[in-house]
Amino acid sequence: MKFSISAKGIKRLTISSGAGAGGGAAEDVSLKIPSKPASGRRITARTAIPAALVLGTLLPFLFVRIAIFVLESASVRSSFDCGGWRFFSGADRSLKLRDELTRALMEANEGNDDIGAESFNELVKEFTSKQDLKTFAFKTKAMLLQMEHKAQLAKQQESVYWHLASQGIPKSLHCLSLNLVEEYAVNAIARSRLPSPEYATRLIDPNFRHLVLLTDNVLAASVVVASAVQNSANPEKLVFHIVTNKETYTPMHAWFSTNSIESAVVEVRGLHQYDWSAEVNAGIKDMLDINHLIWKHYHSKEKDLNYSQDHNRYLDTLRPSSRSLMNHLIIYLPKLFPDLKKIVFLDDDVVVQQDISSLWELDLNGKVSGSVFRSWCGNGCCSAGTKYMDYLNFSHPLISSSFNGNRCTWLYGMNIFDLEAWRNTNITEIYHHWLKLNLKSGLELWNPGLLPPALIAFEGQVHSINSSMLVTDLGHRHGAAEISRERVEAATVIHFAGPAKPWLEISFPEVRSLWSQYVNFSNKFTRRCGIITSEKKSEKESGSYLEIHQHQ
Repeated sequence: MKFSISAKGIKRLTISSGAGAGGGAAEDVSLKIPSKPASGRRITARTAIPAALVLGTLLPFLFVRIAIFVLESASVRSSFDCGGWRFFSGADRSLKLRDELTRALMEANEGNDDIGAESFNELVKEFTSKQDLKTFAFKTKAMLLQMEHKAQLAKQQESVYWHLASQGIPKSLHCLSLNLVEEYAVNAIARSRLPSPEYATRLIDPNFRHLVLLTDNVLAASVVVASAVQNSANPEKLVFHIVTNKETYTPMHAWFSTNSIESAVVEVRGLHQYDWSAEVNAGIKDMLDINHLIWKHYHSKEKDLNYSQDHNRYLDTLRPSSRSLMNHLIIYLPKLFPDLKKIVFLDDDVVVQQDISSLWELDLNGKVSGSVFRSWCGNGCCSAGTKYMDYLNFSHPLISSSFNGNRCTWLYGMNIFDLEAWRNTNITEIYHHWLKLNLKSGLELWNPGLLPPALIAFEGQVHSINSSMLVTDLGHRHGAAEISRERVEAATVIHFAGPAKPWLEISFPEVRSLWSQYVNFSNKFTRRCGIITSEKKSEKESGSYLEIHQHQ
């Protein structure tokens, strides 16, 4: 046997052997060997990165599948082989699990309420111990309902407390009234005639522009008058008629006597100074009695309103305006001012930001009132919750047969009234007629408040005013937060309709400065009673309205 190896590397190996014992021929065996041995495969970055991406995608999926496999295997105590079969046929099991969970939830939705778990941890513990899908669905439903119940109850209670807070008289305003009463007693100027005799003829002169306020709030009245005068193009043409109750007459008279406005005329009258007929007095008494019954009706249902749509009605009865005689007297404006022809009526919670002279020049087309409607394109584009159907009960035949529920409502706050045209109608009589019908119908014809019966009484008698002249609801959370700065700046009049009046602590600081800038902080009584302190504190905490919105 011989070996032969090539000289240049191991390319060939030859094994030769001679003849065997049997005389067989010799055999040569040759093996070709590669000149370069195969090296180990190296892993490059080009290969590793795609592999890592694939693994990163697949591993979470595999983890979830393995987790489902383990849970399913444990729940039925199956063998590994059976569990492994389910691992590869998991789609069917997932669909079955989904169907079982859906069926359990539907049964829970249709079934009676159960007692839910007190906490999420308790719910998980109970499910892991029993592993009953149907029980889990019922417990989950009950727990969610309990949470919803508590959340709704807390929200409604907070709303009630918020509205109750709006009924309080701030200590500073009470102090102001007391100081003005004392001033009226000791200061002859505070008792002087309003207006002075040389301006008395203006009170009934149709060539002047007459504005009416019905209020028992001295500070609020002073802001309305100050804002209207400061922003008027011709303040010397303005005549203010302020009507108040007997209790507020003295401080109201003292304020405007000692803080006279040189360019305008202000008249202050108390209701006790009117000599009305027995018929008018009886009508006012009936009106107040019916509204008091409405107030008692909803307050007696307070405990039953937690999950009822009547909750908002109940809140409406909490508003001070629902029981205020001054607000209900709007329907008697022709009786209050028998010598006037056309007036602009302003609520005491408004601020006049621009000249309003155009209101007296407005052609009402023979109608009694000019008002802003809650619509942005006429009578067919009402905002949410501002149609007749949102104020009147159209499930009652008396309402559904008489009115169109899709009509847009109009606003109080800034209104122009043609008193001559009003006197030629029976608006006041219609108002009282429907009040009595509502009483006979169990107070079910409309939601409580000032506007619903007024919508009925003034039906067909209201002319639309440009909606940009009035921005309202600044006393509501949604109004103060949602109305844009541009709209507020452009409005001729802004109205703090809602519980959060600007003179209350619950008012919204971001809009309160629009009102407080017209407060007479130089007056000795506002300083003595701390009104200046509370106003400045509010402004310091919030900054001005414009500054806040410029950063939004």
